[in-house]
Amino acid sequence: MDLVVVDVETTGLLPEEADLIEIGAVRLSSDPASADPAGAGQPGGAQVTGEFFTLIRPPGPVPAAITELTGIDDAMVRRAPPAATALRAFLAFARGAVLVAHNAAFDIAFLTRGCTAAGLPWPPAAVLDTAVLARLLLSPEQVPDCKLATLAAYFGTGAEPCHRALADAQATAEVLAGLLRRVRSVAATARVGEPAGPPWPPRQATQATQAGQAALAEAAAVR
Repeated sequence: MDLVVVDVETTGLLPEEADLIEIGAVRLSSDPASADPAGAGQPGGAQVTGEFFTLIRPPGPVPAAITELTGIDDAMVRRAPPAATALRAFLAFARGAVLVAHNAAFDIAFLTRGCTAAGLPWPPAAVLDTAVLARLLLSPEQVPDCKLATLAAYFGTGAEPCHRALADAQATAEVLAGLLRRVRSVAATARVGEPAGPPWPPRQATQATQAGQAALAEAAAVR
């Protein structure tokens, strides 16, 4: 099973009012026959088999607040491809994979809306949300919140979140690896007859889809 970890940068918070300006993604492919169970920091022994990055030229200027946050300005996106071209390339990169994102509703909303506007069909892919998984697997004593920067610091990721799409996707992939190690640890504890769940109430989180839960179980099982 392949995973594609994706992150986007945008001109605002609402997909109805803002536009994509950057997409970054990391593709992870499992190789159970040869992969180290530790996976070099990647989920379930998966290997990085590709990375995707593109700036996107929005129809209007990049707001000053977004430039301050991301470092992306009008000059950087002036010669970038339009959203339709970038999204078509991303869909080809992600074909057949389970999608992973941190606070996935935000990224997926922008991606799906962008595809709709461009007349591109959105694939029926399962989606895993690392923020939701973290709320279920980590206690408030372990992490004060489930922001990407907090989780990256907790798991000691090599990539540092910096509000740039590829770097944030790389950090999310490493956070996912840490979370899946927790899943395997809980599963191993259950196999020896001890309680399978954490000793604390899970943080409030939206319920994952059945497809996403199945994908999580499969990803955690790969050695």
